[in-house]
Amino acid sequence: MRIGIPTEIKTLEGRVALVPAACGDLVRAGNEVLVQSGAGLKSGFTDEDFERVGVRIVPDAQSVYGQAELMVKVKEPIAGDLDHLRPEHLLFCYLHLAAEPSLTERLLAIGLTGVAFETVEEDNGSLPLLAPMSNIAGRIGVQVATHLLHQPQGGRGILLGGLPAADRGHVVVLGAGAAGGNAARLAAATGARVTVFDKRQDRLAEMMAIGPNVTALYPYAETVGDFVASADMVVGAVLVTGARAPHVVTREMITAMADGSVVVDISVDQGGCFETTRPTTYADPTYQVGGVTHFAVTNMPGAVPRTSSQALSAAILPYVQRMARPDWEHAAPLARGVNVRGGEIIHPALR
Repeated sequence: MRIGIPTEIKTLEGRVALVPAACGDLVRAGNEVLVQSGAGLKSGFTDEDFERVGVRIVPDAQSVYGQAELMVKVKEPIAGDLDHLRPEHLLFCYLHLAAEPSLTERLLAIGLTGVAFETVEEDNGSLPLLAPMSNIAGRIGVQVATHLLHQPQGGRGILLGGLPAADRGHVVVLGAGAAGGNAARLAAATGARVTVFDKRQDRLAEMMAIGPNVTALYPYAETVGDFVASADMVVGAVLVTGARAPHVVTREMITAMADGSVVVDISVDQGGCFETTRPTTYADPTYQVGGVTHFAVTNMPGAVPRTSSQALSAAILPYVQRMARPDWEHAAPLARGVNVRGGEIIHPALR
């Protein structure tokens, strides 16, 4: 199969879908891999790095989309990508269509087959292609929010771990999956007081095991509201596979927080779990609502493109190898990942 990897054009997005070593494995398996010139530069991979493993470098997006059958991207196609997509394309990337009705309509009009990383689901319910970027997003969210709590950035002027004679900061994490779990672990490692909410008892037990400064609770609405009001930082990491994220934190809860507090919505790709969320980019990453700083960048892992590209490539390569075979839809995890095909919505959550 001819596999195409275009340059990502989302604002300040530096990831590349497959690193050279992964492309080399695909070439050795008999596939032809086309990479747009410069696609790996922001991740630290040159065109020569790709060429050394047998990749064919093509000069522009028109060339890679025009010749490839399977398009492997990182982020959803935007203006500039969409003009090149054709009905015969098999598109494999993060799509997050539940929060993007206009993109859904455009892909339906094109008639291609779109398989979303975030809805590829194994028999045990795990989401193997969402997990690596969720791990990174959880850590980045806490790192960025810690900086935003500094007074020069408009924050409350709090050191999360506190000091003798100084209070610890309070971090609330909504969701204890991959993203929320990583956020909770990093926040706890700073010495902050951490409260994690999740509905699953096994995840609550896992969070409690992090350390004595972590409390794990069921997300009753009143309890969430009380803890959010007292938090210095709130990290939203709520996920319903393939569907729009529910609003767990209301505008009233946000306005009850102290001025200079920070909220991070990792669920923003799926619409956000804060009522006050609106998508942002790294070019203009934050905004204020009721004196509370919001960080809701839709490609958080794009800030560390080399790390992210390496982690993502390792996760998706086995699935790309399977999709290069004619019978790829016989693989149940990939079949579950199909969002649109031939002008129809396929994934139940999108219907």
